[in-house]
Amino acid sequence: MPMAGFPVATSGVEFEAKITPVVIISCLMAATGGLMFGYDIGVSGGVTSMPSFLKEFFPTVYDKTQELQGNDSNYCKYDNQGLQLFTSSLYLAALTATFFASYTTRVLGRKKTMLIAGIFFIFGTMLNASAVNLPMLIFGRISLGCGVGFANQAVPLFLSEIAPTRIRGALNILFQFDVTVGILFANLINYGTSKIEGGWGWRLSLALAGVPAGLLTSGAILVDDTPNSLIERGYLEQGKSVLKKIRGTDNVEAEYYEIVEASRISHEVKHPFKNLFMRQNRPPLVIAVMMQIFQQLTGINAIMFYAPVLFNTLGFGNDASLYSSVITGAVNVLSTLVSIYSVDKLGRRMLLIEAGLQMFVSQMIIGVVLGMKLKDNSNHLSHGMAIVVVLMVCIFVSSFAWSWGPLGWLIPSEIFPMETRSAGQSVTVCMNMMFTFVIAQSFLSMLCHMQYGIFLFFSCWVLVMSAFVMFLVPETKGVPIEEMTEKVWRQHWFWKRFMNDEAGGRRISL
Repeated sequence: MPMAGFPVATSGVEFEAKITPVVIISCLMAATGGLMFGYDIGVSGGVTSMPSFLKEFFPTVYDKTQELQGNDSNYCKYDNQGLQLFTSSLYLAALTATFFASYTTRVLGRKKTMLIAGIFFIFGTMLNASAVNLPMLIFGRISLGCGVGFANQAVPLFLSEIAPTRIRGALNILFQFDVTVGILFANLINYGTSKIEGGWGWRLSLALAGVPAGLLTSGAILVDDTPNSLIERGYLEQGKSVLKKIRGTDNVEAEYYEIVEASRISHEVKHPFKNLFMRQNRPPLVIAVMMQIFQQLTGINAIMFYAPVLFNTLGFGNDASLYSSVITGAVNVLSTLVSIYSVDKLGRRMLLIEAGLQMFVSQMIIGVVLGMKLKDNSNHLSHGMAIVVVLMVCIFVSSFAWSWGPLGWLIPSEIFPMETRSAGQSVTVCMNMMFTFVIAQSFLSMLCHMQYGIFLFFSCWVLVMSAFVMFLVPETKGVPIEEMTEKVWRQHWFWKRFMNDEAGGRRISL
């Protein structure tokens, strides 16, 4: 490679970078991958509470929900493995697709990987909207899952690499913001389509996923690939040209040389997945993996997947349950704006620790209220107590939306060195999808058997993850993405013992 002759950038340089329209537009278009992901999360819970959908694909569940009050189980009426498979098949497919996506992000680039994701999304939407049997429905969800795997691999990397350091957190959180907007749109659309006469409203809900799918596909065609990706694949002049374009200045030599050096080192690594497990890469790997596990163990997806079903279980009635899930979706969106504003001011750790306390208290209150008022075959949940439950769910969702939601994707995307960044992001997405699949496939069964105790179960995990953040997650606010080793890992009280002493911790012995 012709990179060997370049000087090495000195750590600590504050790179000149304007916040250009090109960067903002590129990030907005790329982040529509989050819009698609969020819509898929939100729409599945809504359609699975629609009687017409259940009657067509899950008649056993439909019969349970139509039983006379007092004869059915409040916690178990939606407990059905097929119904859970409809939701969870997407995440199992995403888990598998992310390994292929790791290859494409490295070899084809971030831009083409986002395009592949868009194509999968469009195909899956067409299958779901026209489904006439359960296998067709599941295959549609699998195609959507492949899109999620490719999008969640490429989009966070794209956002982290294209954003100026001082606003990297805010721009990266656009992905999670679009996830929350997607969930809210899905909830609003489900609320409207549930009132359509003739029993075809669920088809419209599923078909409208084509809107964010189209936005992502067109966005992937229009944006430039990141300078990091172009330079890593040998397109040095094109990479430099894009860097000047997105930074709004010709004075990009220092940042350019640093990316070139990082790329040179990345080319020395022939087996990035093998290298990912070497000693000096354990700190970012452990944090990335644990953040995905903990993100799911907050219980957020249990609530967001099944919000309409959950509120229906609590006795709200079908319309009221969809309305309640719209409220929580709106809270989710507004709270993510808090994170966009504060993540580069207050830092990552502050948001995670504060939210841990808020999530713990709200889930404990939900568990206690349901334990006292909602028994398996009787419902003593008064209107006032039902409002308390919705309020606590909103408090829980708001705290998640400015902490573990966006930061669970932001932190892993910015802590890996270039030589293992694509592999690291692949493992991150894989772990997220694996635990999302486990929660999606088991939540309704857990709700049936653990009843109100499921909220106490998740609240205990919130304590564990808050302790993990307090002691082991370093602050990455304001640190250039190619300087994490020197400025973060070598300075941390625990992780510094894993760092090599040679070449500033960046040269790797293979």
